[in-house]
Amino acid sequence: MASDRLVTGPSRRVCFGGQRVLCNRSFLFLQSMPSRFFEQLGAALAARGHTVHRVNFSGGDRVFWRLPNSIDFCGNEYEWPAFLGCVLADRAISDIILFGDCRPQHRIAIRCAEQRQLLVHVVEEGYLRPGWITFEQGGVNGYSTLPKDPSWYLAQARDLPHWTPPPEMPDSFRRRAVEDLLYNFAAASAIRRFPHYRTHRPYYPSIEYAGWLRRLALMRRRERKAAAAIERVRGDPIYFFPLQLDCDYQIRVHSPFRAMHFAIDVVVRSFARCTPPAARLVVKLHPMDSGLVDWVGLVGHIAAEHGTAECVTVLDGGELTELLARTRAVVTVNSTVGAKALAEGRTVIALGKAVYDMPGLTYQGPLDDFWTQATPPDAKLFDAFCRVLATRCMIPGSFFNKTGLRLAVEAAVERLEAARPPRVTSFGY
Repeated sequence: MASDRLVTGPSRRVCFGGQRVLCNRSFLFLQSMPSRFFEQLGAALAARGHTVHRVNFSGGDRVFWRLPNSIDFCGNEYEWPAFLGCVLADRAISDIILFGDCRPQHRIAIRCAEQRQLLVHVVEEGYLRPGWITFEQGGVNGYSTLPKDPSWYLAQARDLPHWTPPPEMPDSFRRRAVEDLLYNFAAASAIRRFPHYRTHRPYYPSIEYAGWLRRLALMRRRERKAAAAIERVRGDPIYFFPLQLDCDYQIRVHSPFRAMHFAIDVVVRSFARCTPPAARLVVKLHPMDSGLVDWVGLVGHIAAEHGTAECVTVLDGGELTELLARTRAVVTVNSTVGAKALAEGRTVIALGKAVYDMPGLTYQGPLDDFWTQATPPDAKLFDAFCRVLATRCMIPGSFFNKTGLRLAVEAAVERLEAARPPRVTSFGY
């Protein structure tokens, strides 16, 4: 078996597993979620002979990057563009890898990369879940360059392999919680080093943790209540409205609502006005909600205001698969639950920007008409859509599972090395 070794000399090539790869890429990693994915991906790229760099914005970033070639950015937001420009030039960066394309420093980095014709690879939690990670060039979600033309997907999918779901690799909630705690503790401990660092989330971590502790203490009771409530839901038709996190950029940037309570008011008001008396609306809290907002009480208040309190059920828990099996249609802002509902053949309307929102998959008319006029998605189009996503925009894996991390790193390296190299003539070797 060929061993992995660096081949020195003018050609700067790397022998890896018997394959020779031209060493012509210099990757810059920016912020990630609290996970070892970026660190492990950086190590794998370095082992392939590429040059790897990282910018740290906080002590938390430092903890999740134990490789060399990291740079601390300790300035304020106004200093970031010039700082980044110097890094891109001095280190001859060819590719930028970042998690989430809506964070302010990442928006600036993407604009800088576009001006310099560099490749940007955006990582996010998967368009389809579980078992997938979004790994897309240019942007994701509302910033994705994917078209909304059904014929394009059908044409692209003709030569693609059949859609197969990835192997099961469930995230470890314990690992996710521990790594989140580690990140925020390290960020707080290094505040003197990074005096201008501010989290992109709307709440301080300590406040969110207090809410989470209470939710975890009541988890079993909440699940029992949700299961009983699902059994009591009777009516025809039943509509499902999954809530999303208020802090999610999907709501803050890629929707017309800017906050979840505005979306709730719009959906409940339309439901009350346009559905028959026998209809039922099931509203489910997001499973990662911190509990800082009393969504059950808020939804109940809005439903009472619109005279439909008896027809609206609010769940804090419950199995998503069981809910979809009972549901005729799903109304969502742009949740990944919408994609799962399409996979189950359920009618869906997306009120915000979503990659799956297109003719043939989701209802394209007004919300008031959706309740009675929408039709199920085109199964052939959804299959083509999934095959294109799996080939172009997603990789199998998980951020908080050992096997999932390994699969994600392997797939990411393959995707990165297959990407078109940018027009960079010298890397300073």
